[in-house]
Amino acid sequence: MTIDSLPGSSGYLDMYPERKISYFKNPYVLGLTFVAGIGGLLFGYDTGVISGALLYIKDDFEVVKQSSFLQETIVSMTLVGAIIGATAGGWLNDAYGRKKATLISDVVFAVGSIVMAAAPDPYVLIAGRLLVGLGVGVASVTAPVYIAEASPSEIRGGLVSTNVLMITGGQFISYLVNLAFTEVPGTWRWMLGISGVPAVIQFILMLFLPESPRWLFMKNDKSKAISVLSKIYGFARLEDEIDYLTDQLEAECQKKSDVRYLDVFRRKEIRLAFLIGAGLQAFQQFTGINTVMYYSPTIVQMAGFESNQLALLLSLIVAAMNAAGTIVGIYLIDHFGRRKLALTSLSGVFVSLLILSGSFFAQSSSSSSAVYGWLAILGLALYIASFSPGMGPVPWTVNSEIYPESYRGICGGMSATVNWISNLIVAQSFLSVAEAVGTGWTFLILAGVAVLAFLFVILLLPETQGLTFEEVEKIWKERAFGRGQDTESLLEPGNES
Repeated sequence: MTIDSLPGSSGYLDMYPERKISYFKNPYVLGLTFVAGIGGLLFGYDTGVISGALLYIKDDFEVVKQSSFLQETIVSMTLVGAIIGATAGGWLNDAYGRKKATLISDVVFAVGSIVMAAAPDPYVLIAGRLLVGLGVGVASVTAPVYIAEASPSEIRGGLVSTNVLMITGGQFISYLVNLAFTEVPGTWRWMLGISGVPAVIQFILMLFLPESPRWLFMKNDKSKAISVLSKIYGFARLEDEIDYLTDQLEAECQKKSDVRYLDVFRRKEIRLAFLIGAGLQAFQQFTGINTVMYYSPTIVQMAGFESNQLALLLSLIVAAMNAAGTIVGIYLIDHFGRRKLALTSLSGVFVSLLILSGSFFAQSSSSSSAVYGWLAILGLALYIASFSPGMGPVPWTVNSEIYPESYRGICGGMSATVNWISNLIVAQSFLSVAEAVGTGWTFLILAGVAVLAFLFVILLLPETQGLTFEEVEKIWKERAFGRGQDTESLLEPGNES
């Protein structure tokens, strides 16, 4: 079976156009995507809700109000948990499957939300944030891989991007919740405690969903895998998919079965893939997205809008734009391509960060701040409009499709860990850096990072739009060993460099 004839490849779909699956053609695949994407909703809700809750936590706990470090710790402790969860999540996914990993993350997240809601002091609150982070970390690894492995290649980008839509949708819902509870006693406790509801819903729904068919094949549970695949593909393509996965299983059995973390760096083609995947995840954070989402109400107040409610309302608009932009990205990522989308996105991010920087520089040197305050809001809106269709979904989509089957869980976990570590650095340092050098300089630094990210994508990121997992694997083999190499797997021992 040649690369061009693999089920789902561009050559295959050209030969059999009637077997091509559109985004809304299969309700079963959409259902799997939606339920798995609730993990993204948890991720997004927690990212957004803490920005509003922090305004009221400071009112309840004087020690928090007086300490920027404690404020940053409350925000970033979830990220510490997510780093641990993402690191463990890769192993959990490979050892126990995508489904069980999702169920574990739901339980941990729900317990964490209860601890946060009942916290008598900021330190118990921080412990609850850590538990929530553990759940979010596992979910951030699991959802994209689960969706990608159940997706036909021609719509894989859009379906994995749906998980990012759930993230941005969770952020939008969090701002609605923040506004809804502004006048309710125990404001921030409701904001944080209600986050356990989606985790419970996902846990219940996930009990009725199957394991990833590729993982089932990898574990030699062929009958269950075929049962799942039969609900995804029509009969003619189903036979080809089964034959192909059977061949892949035989190839996997000939490879080293016990993949370890160090193997990622020992094998040249895997090392190259991980460099691209982890680099995209790092640049997603260091270009400032979660600075904007975590601290958008605070940024709005820095821009001269003092009211908590007005700050939350303007942040709600920012979150709505984020969700709307992601919907655009779902369409563009399988039509425009991952690479072009990332480059266009980063260009807009650079311009918007310059606007934000300039507005704060001008505000600090002018007694009339109203115009510059609105200019800062415009910069925020342009940033979200640029970031959300491109650099929002592209890193997660690329990381779900660039690794071979036996490395997908472990590499996905490692790259997600890079994302969370980068996220932690930004969240833990933003307010302190802004206080030390000024908000204008802080956004100017982020603009410089956007330039580096642009160059990274131009020089290193290949286009993976519409490719099968095996076509993508071939790209790394050619980059590692040169063109003309045998297209059989190069992942056996001895292909180390």
